[in-house]
Amino acid sequence: MAKGTVRYWAAAKEAAGVAEEPFDAATLADLVAKITLKYENPDLERVLGLSSFLVDGDPAGTRDPRTVALKDGAVVEVLPPFAGG
Repeated sequence: MAKGTVRYWAAAKEAAGVAEEPFDAATLADLVAKITLKYENPDLERVLGLSSFLVDGDPAGTRDPRTVALKDGAVVEVLPPFAGG
């Protein structure tokens, strides 16, 4: 298990009600599952499903989130779709 920080932007921040928080997760999929269970907010679950993720500044892209390993000190950014570029 890795410990790090997850940062929420725009609609994700609004749905989570926080800008950032610590996490304890082994993979990106594990982190998303824990966030979903923690908040039990359908709006946040929907936003997470539409979001892109950066792990230490690198896009997770289309990789399977179960294969995106997180390391201690990682910063995961949740980027919902933005309008207007």
